[in-house]
Amino acid sequence: MLACARRGRCARGASSQDRGRPIRGPARCETRRDIVSNETIVTLQGWVGGDVTLRQAGDAQVASFRVGATPRRFSRRTGEWVDGETQWYTVNAWRALGDNVAASVRRGDPVVVHGRLNVSTWVSSAGAEVTSFEVEATFVGHDLGRGTSAFTKTPRPAQGPSEQTPGQGDGRATGEATGEATEQAGAGAAATVAA
Repeated sequence: MLACARRGRCARGASSQDRGRPIRGPARCETRRDIVSNETIVTLQGWVGGDVTLRQAGDAQVASFRVGATPRRFSRRTGEWVDGETQWYTVNAWRALGDNVAASVRRGDPVVVHGRLNVSTWVSSAGAEVTSFEVEATFVGHDLGRGTSAFTKTPRPAQGPSEQTPGQGDGRATGEATGEATEQAGAGAAATVAA
């Protein structure tokens, strides 16, 4: 059996209270990240090493950038902090996250990245074995321990009538009176609602 890891609601209707509980039947979640099985999830703190590139991949936008993370440790022998070897990660951010990353993140920015790690190893044309680290980002943000940042909320895309959830767009979600509710309430109650 599969478990839904999505925090909100998935296409199968599992809510956040159901997270981690078995889903019976075919699992149809909104994204492939909803079903988790032996994935390596990482959180990186580092510096953006180059410009963010935004490209189209099928019907989705993806923003890619490199993050350099240098571990530091305190040497008791010398009494100083010592830098370790810098590791470089390629970060991919999809869809709305990718658009927001492209608008917000610049070369040299300190960032915190959370996502799924993929490690690839291959042999280069020179015959050397090369290992690359890619992170499919779930969250990307500025490291506020290194500076300040200003947040701007992005507007949600407009939904068409077929994409609206029940009660959305007909007044029920906001408590507005609808024609249906007015007819059911009767003439006396309708005058009270309209006033």
